[in-house]
Amino acid sequence: MNWSQVEARVKEDDRCVLPIGSVEQHAYLSLATDTILAERVSVEAAEPLGVPVYPCLPFGMASTFAAFPGTMSLRLRTYLAVIEDLLDSVYRSGFRRILIVNGHGGNTPVNPLLSEWMNAHRDTSVKLHDWWRAPKTMAKVQEIDPAASHASWMENFPWTRIEGAPIPNDRKERIDFAATARVDAWRKRERIAEGNYHGLFQRPDEDMLAIWQVGVEETRHEIEHGWH
Repeated sequence: MNWSQVEARVKEDDRCVLPIGSVEQHAYLSLATDTILAERVSVEAAEPLGVPVYPCLPFGMASTFAAFPGTMSLRLRTYLAVIEDLLDSVYRSGFRRILIVNGHGGNTPVNPLLSEWMNAHRDTSVKLHDWWRAPKTMAKVQEIDPAASHASWMENFPWTRIEGAPIPNDRKERIDFAATARVDAWRKRERIAEGNYHGLFQRPDEDMLAIWQVGVEETRHEIEHGWH
């Protein structure tokens, strides 16, 4: 879209979608997995509705993976300032119903900021949608295989794989979450090895596409319903 199309659009429909992701280790998958998935699920969900989707904010809070090369991480205060600036920007454009589609669990500390921001912008409605762990999507994951986690099969979609990067067929035992939570990123890297937290590294594409369909439909429902 160009700026005049946005200006015309908000006079008819004040909804927009802002995906947010992360660039961080995902074992044998792309560093940009969270960004790729957040943007793609947003686009596919919004397209039939004609609701504008902003490009995904690629960088999030990923300090826990700082020891893995390629990981990018913003400090909490920096990230909250960026999100606030983006919300101010979409507000100035005329959008009043804003769906933030989140692809990274580390970004959830934005919730208190959203509450504060809506208090200062009382004519708005903002929703944070963690697409991969929304109720129906996570239920589908659990139905297929309950041993699913960060960098495991549940994030291994055809569009998050790296060409020429082999993926193991074995199943990884569950890491000690308590032990990894109380140490720095470098000692955490030693304890989690390649980065998968739990479960198989890959499953058949038919399983992944079944999950994806549910994720797109659930995200579309969030765009359509539940506003102020």
